[in-house]
Amino acid sequence: MGMGMGMREKSQDKRRMNMVLLLFVLILHHDHQKQQHNSLFRFLLTDARPIPSASAPLASIPRSSISPSMAEFSPGTQATARTNANNRMRVALIIACALVGAAILSLMCLWIYHKKISDKPRKNHSDDTKGFSLNELKSSFNSLKINKNLGGSAPAIDYELLEAATDNFHESNVLGVGGFGHVYKAKLDDNCCIAVKKVDGGGQEAEKEFENEIELLSKIRHQNIIALLGYCIHGDARFLAYELMENGCLETQLHGASRGSALTWLIRMKIALDVASPPVIHRDLKSSNILLDSEFNAKLSDFGLAITDAPNSKNNIKLSGTLGYVAPEYLLDGKLTDKSDVYAFGVVLLELLLGRKPVEKLSPSQCQSIVTWAMPQLTDRSKLPNILDPIIRDTMDPKHLYQVAAVAVLCVQPEPSYRPLITDVLHSLIPLVPVELGGTLRLSSCVPSIASGTSIH
Repeated sequence: MGMGMGMREKSQDKRRMNMVLLLFVLILHHDHQKQQHNSLFRFLLTDARPIPSASAPLASIPRSSISPSMAEFSPGTQATARTNANNRMRVALIIACALVGAAILSLMCLWIYHKKISDKPRKNHSDDTKGFSLNELKSSFNSLKINKNLGGSAPAIDYELLEAATDNFHESNVLGVGGFGHVYKAKLDDNCCIAVKKVDGGGQEAEKEFENEIELLSKIRHQNIIALLGYCIHGDARFLAYELMENGCLETQLHGASRGSALTWLIRMKIALDVASPPVIHRDLKSSNILLDSEFNAKLSDFGLAITDAPNSKNNIKLSGTLGYVAPEYLLDGKLTDKSDVYAFGVVLLELLLGRKPVEKLSPSQCQSIVTWAMPQLTDRSKLPNILDPIIRDTMDPKHLYQVAAVAVLCVQPEPSYRPLITDVLHSLIPLVPVELGGTLRLSSCVPSIASGTSIH
């Protein structure tokens, strides 16, 4: 519509210019005709002589009174007059052309000035420039559920958009802080919010992780992997924009102020099922990298260290991870396999069962891992119910509890060959999750809602 109005304005300006030029030419033509009439009139007035009476003798008529008037009608005199008229015509045409050229130039200058004035509000309207990026970002956000299985590249986002959406990265919008930097809540419009991670630190390693996460998340679309909406490079600063997960991370839910009160047994099993689903080697799987949306669906985040499951990509990889989650063979020998993430998953599963942190401080100089503390009691059915998280104690079928405990014990085995594949873990958890949550478990009609936390018979 804006382009149509612009074309109409240009056509109207051209019509106005043509009318002005036509009027100017008519005025010049009229002035030229008037000038010719005035010249003829002056000629008749100046060359008129008194006619002598018939009675006067011819000898009395002076010679000089006849010769000037007759001289003008001689051939030489007429040629001279014609040349002078032509010269005057040329001068008039030159002046007219100069005036017409000046008029055209003035009109063109006026048109250009008018064009700049009319375009100035559009250029200075910052919302139009940001609106394109905002619409592109919202389009990516709104199409997540449609394009989960499609690849693609993440779009670049204007820094000004992120700055405005986070209120200049104000402290009140901080969602979390980690070793990578800060995560901010960014409000776009119409209560549409996203999460923006500002990557702290520089150097080659940080840049490599930043690029690796963009590349991997641009290729993979999975319902249990956080969706990357875009990225931003502003000077030395690096930003990643994700879909917002309203319930934060699993670590905060389990070990924060609520102490896991919102996580029932069935929700915890659903979270475990979601975490086991993505087909990647994360290399830093932990509860703080497991994010929960408004319905407690779990999604993995922070893929700066992740790799695909290609066998030849697991060699010569720099040691990384978090204490308490790192597999023994990876920590001691730097050997990365498919079973490395299985160990970390077993630690997360123990957190869901016991409500304890992966590493507990016994004293300023002594720590104890959840694996070391729990292993002797997990295999004893008489002790197992007593070490469970009080929030979920006596709220599940004991058979399901023993099955999950057995899976956890297998996942945290020191020897990698004794651990199950993550696909086997996935298949063992599906029967423990209700159909409504993505599993195959069918609850009896007497069972209340999932969030109630009451026992299942």
